[in-house]
Amino acid sequence: MSNSAPKVGVIMGSKSDWPVMEHAVAMLERLGVPYETRVVSAHRTPDLLFDYAKSAAERGLQVIVAGAGGAAHLPGMVASQTALPVLGVPVESKALKGLDSLLSIAQMPGGIAVGTLAIGKAGATNAGLLAAQIVGLQDTAVREAVETFRAEQTQMVLDNPDPRPDAEAN
Repeated sequence: MSNSAPKVGVIMGSKSDWPVMEHAVAMLERLGVPYETRVVSAHRTPDLLFDYAKSAAERGLQVIVAGAGGAAHLPGMVASQTALPVLGVPVESKALKGLDSLLSIAQMPGGIAVGTLAIGKAGATNAGLLAAQIVGLQDTAVREAVETFRAEQTQMVLDNPDPRPDAEAN
């Protein structure tokens, strides 16, 4: 979304996290929220991480969505360097299926807050939605897009009450 200044930063610890984090980006795009996305590694590029987090507010960001797997230090380290809300997305790891990431992100010490979402695609999708809801506090168009999305979800359930795969909508 290059026609507006980004309001949400979507970052991840490595390029391999993209298949999960693309779902946060897809939700932001669906809701019309300007964003930026990039790899910022807590372990391989700590100076970049600090610069990114410290400059985020002055660059116009309102929320940061940070996805990380394994030790998953990225969301917490970003939160330690900015007063902006940080939403952490645990990316599924091979060894422990994302439980390690979830616990790393959720177990922040008191005083450094990170909103922790579900592991994987659902967490990334909801991080994009929650980021839009935060932006929507000050942006009427985004708030209306979120409300429309929610209404569409409700209508989809109402239109398809029969859970059987071959059932037609009433």
